[in-house]
Formats: sequence, C-alpha cells, structure tokens
Amino acid sequence: MDSILKEYFSSMKGKKVAVIGLGVSNRPLVEGLLNAGVRVLVCDKRRREDFDGLIEALERRGLTAALGLDYLDHLDGVDIIFRTPGLRPDVPQIEKAVASGAELTSEMEAFLDLCPCRIIAVTGSDGKTTTTTIIAGLLKAAGYRTFVGGNIGHPLLCQVDDIRPDDMVVLELSSFQLMTVRQSPSIAVVTNLAPNHLDVHKDMDEYVNAKRNIFAYQDSSDRVVLNADNEITMSFAAQARGTVTLFSRKKVLESGVYLREGTVVCNGRPVLSADGILLPGLHNLENYMAAIAAVDGLVPDEVVREFARTFGGVPHRIELVRELEGVRYYNDSIASSPSRTIAGLRSFNQKVILVAGGYDKHIPYDELGPEAVEHVKALLLTGDTAEKIKSAVLSAPGYREGEPAIYDCAGLKEAVERARALAQPGDVVILSPASASFDRFKNFEERGNVFKDLVNELK
Repeated sequence: MDSILKEYFSSMKGKKVAVIGLGVSNRPLVEGLLNAGVRVLVCDKRRREDFDGLIEALERRGLTAALGLDYLDHLDGVDIIFRTPGLRPDVPQIEKAVASGAELTSEMEAFLDLCPCRIIAVTGSDGKTTTTTIIAGLLKAAGYRTFVGGNIGHPLLCQVDDIRPDDMVVLELSSFQLMTVRQSPSIAVVTNLAPNHLDVHKDMDEYVNAKRNIFAYQDSSDRVVLNADNEITMSFAAQARGTVTLFSRKKVLESGVYLREGTVVCNGRPVLSADGILLPGLHNLENYMAAIAAVDGLVPDEVVREFARTFGGVPHRIELVRELEGVRYYNDSIASSPSRTIAGLRSFNQKVILVAGGYDKHIPYDELGPEAVEHVKALLLTGDTAEKIKSAVLSAPGYREGEPAIYDCAGLKEAVERARALAQPGDVVILSPASASFDRFKNFEERGNVFKDLVNELK
C-alpha cells in the first residue's frame, strides 16, 4: 500500500502547485512535491542571490521560481497554494487566485489532515513555547514516542509516514498559522490572550478569532484547556464543543487544575508543589498548570514531579547568561509583548535593571508603565518602541522622577555597557524587550544571542 505522504503528493500530479515562502518549514514540502513529479512554483520576496545556489539546484529538478518584490504576481493558473504563516491569506493576489478556483492551504494544515496520531496543540499570547516544551518533555518522560513541531521543532508534514498511531504530536501554533485552519487537535491549550501582533492582524477581534480556531473544529470527544484567570480565554469555554478543562493560579476551581496552599491540584488530587518547579516565576507555574491539564490521564503525577524538579527551561526565556561581580544577567529576548515582559519582571523579588524596546507591533504599552515603576530600578531603552515605553512609564500612577531612572541607548551594546556601569553586587540585569525584534534583528533568537555575546564579552 502507498504511504500516506506518497498518496497525498500523488493526488497533486497534473496540477500546478505554488509554495509561497521557501523558508525552513516549506523546504521539505518543496522537496516532497518535486520528488513526486508535481509542477512546483516557489514564490519568495527574496532575491535569487539570497539562496546561495538553492534555487538553481531546485530548478534543475523542474521547479519554477518567482522571486523579488513582485513574487505574488505569478499565481494565475495555480491549482493549490501553500501559504507561509507570515503572509495574510487575504492579500489581493491570493484572493484573486482563490476566486479563480485555487485551493489555499499550508504545510501545517496538510499535516493536521494527515497526521495518524493524537495531537496536542498550544497557542496563546505568552508561554506557548515553554508550555509546548513541558508537555512534550512530560510525554517523552512517560514513554511516548513524541514529535514536536509548529513554531518549534521540525516541519512535520514530510515525517507523517514515520509517525505511528500510538505516538504523540505536540504543536506550538501561532495566530498566523491558525488563521485558515479548518481542523483542530484532539487536545487544545490556550495559555492566555492579550493584545499582540496588531501590526499584522487587522484588529484584536481578528487576532482572537484566529486563536479560537485551535478548538473551533473539535468534537465532543476532544478537550480544550483554558486559562480561567484570563477574561478572553475564559470566554471561549461557552463556545467549546469538547470537554473544557480550566486552570487557575488565582482561585480554587470545582474541577480542573488550580493552586491550593502552594500545591498544584488536578481534579482534587495534589500533583506538584509550587516550590518543586526549577523554573522561576509565576508565569512558569501557570505554564506547568496548563501542561498538567493537557496531559492529565496520559502522564503519571510522579513523572510530572520529577520532570519539574530538573527541567531548566528554554533558551531566551529568562535564561541566566552569567553572573559577573555579583550581578546576574538574564536573557528574556522572547518577551516581544508588554504582558510577557511583565511576567518576567514579576519573576524576581527585587527591582531589576531592564533593557527594553524594539520593533513596533502597534500594541499599547499602558500596562507596562505601572509594572516598571514597581519592579524596575533602571530602564535602558533602545529601538522603535523606546519612546512609547518611556511615555507609559512617565505617565504611570506612582511614578516619581528617577524611579526608575530612564536612559536612552543607541543599541544593545550601549545598553549592556550602561547596565554594567549601573549595576551593583546583588543586582539583576534582564533583556526583556516588550517588543518584537525586527527593527534590527532577524528574530528574537538573534537578538538574544547578540545580548548573550555582549554580556559574555564583559571583562
């Protein structure tokens, strides 16, 4: 019998398939299509020379490439379009192609359709990667053969034939990936929701509706895990078709996962002591609560306790870079929104020296102001959002001149040098930008690595 993947690719023979974006997630897809003899058009806004010979190698195998600024102007006659997550599905060229009969899909949508095993998927404004990593780690520790994908891990579509029905898949899904999905995982997790990515989404409603798709197509046998402490996620409960499992750090629940006298309780049974979690911060306690709700019935409680005691976290998420002359330097480059930075600030029981600012996603910074007044002793600002953050702090209730002291810095190098000059033994310096990285960096990983290099170069 043919493999699932071979059958899927063979169904496209005789059709013209466009793959938009030749990034990491779409390269295995292009390879698979070409191997199956499918006519493939790759559309990418980058130039031919940016691919270091990859385009020429693929062209020798039959690929057609549309590159440069007009890369979307070549979709006439296309039968199937695989969209890259960062591209809106309603750009005029795609809308025109769909109106002419083209099918719009993505690598992730195809995987959701073809995956032969149970899927747990995680979305939210903050905590997605850590929660996804915890869930995958718990499943592996419990003996499941586990695949991780979506925003982290590897593209999974071309691994479908290697996945068995008794395996587990854990996905981190962004709002961009979820905008067009029409299938939901058997267990969906929404960590929290707050304004984010409003530079791409039309408004907050569109952002929330995209997130809703993670459970919108579930049935009565499925489960959705929701944060009871978040007004938006809590509103999803009434819309769920499957079982709703709530988690709450702030209140005791009749069922679900909650905190009682310093212990995480799941459906009435104590599972994990809060001080038994190696990762610092209340937000990481919430990440564990979401993960416990997701794996309830799949992972024994003793496995949860052992994992929490030893798991040190994910890079760029309150990552200790070094301690120098009694000063601890932390990299929290993942914090691309005010709510994420607030969670980072609350992880420490002292005022910190905060390096913040970056690309402007057109989200409000009002909530960050009071938190900075309460948790920051010196604020070092850089990037496009520096003035917005400064304004939020200066106008915050309780702000007094110099509390925190605010410094404008030309870039990360100056910010690190300024932090070194200001810090005293016992201080904490943390990069937690409350902004995306795209004003000066490819992504948050590059920004975090540059920060770590600068800190490690301090003598």
